[in-house]
Amino acid sequence: MLKRDGVADLDEYPFSIPAIRTMSELVLHPQVTLFAGENGSGKSTLVEAIAIAAGFNPEGGSRHMTVSTRASHSSLHRHLRLVRGPRRPRTGYFLRAESFFNVATYVESIGDARESHGGRSLHDQSHGESFISLIKHRFGPMGLYILDEPEAALSVRGQFALMRRMHDLVAEGSQFIVSTHSPILLGYPDATVYVLSVDGIAESRHAETEAVVLTRAFLDAPDVFLHHLFADGDR
Repeated sequence: MLKRDGVADLDEYPFSIPAIRTMSELVLHPQVTLFAGENGSGKSTLVEAIAIAAGFNPEGGSRHMTVSTRASHSSLHRHLRLVRGPRRPRTGYFLRAESFFNVATYVESIGDARESHGGRSLHDQSHGESFISLIKHRFGPMGLYILDEPEAALSVRGQFALMRRMHDLVAEGSQFIVSTHSPILLGYPDATVYVLSVDGIAESRHAETEAVVLTRAFLDAPDVFLHHLFADGDR
């Protein structure tokens, strides 16, 4: 829930983002909540604020990580009120694609990579491999996992591997909050999908999200799609 009383100016970032400014109470699914929207719609800003309000390090990692290279997070977390259920998570992780390198370096510096991240340095793996290693070995039952555009590092096969791991952890009492552009991840069964836009935040069905509509249009008729994309005229 957004606490407007303490907001000095709703025209200042991040409250200048329409979806953030008009936000009221959001009900998060007890298993998987997905946030979708165009670049700049505010989904990463919102997910980041939820993570910080829940006690995670702004650059990612667990609640105990203190890595900090550059403060780029917004003040939104100070204006959110999280209402928790009776069941408390035993563990958790905030995974940010854009700052994962810094987190991996921190993990290596404290000697934690071999103990809880698969026994291999995260820097000795590709970006996607290190993501999969993390979710396989570091994520566990009864956890709260907040993922910001995890598909940025993952192949299609890797996205399916992530979904499978999510499925297993959900069955063990975990909860996921994910911002994504991926039409694959948006298809997680029975998840709550919120779309952020200039009109605010609205719940949506997987098939109705722009990521799915445009991807399906391209795959169904790539020649027709590209003809219109490359046609002369207004772009």
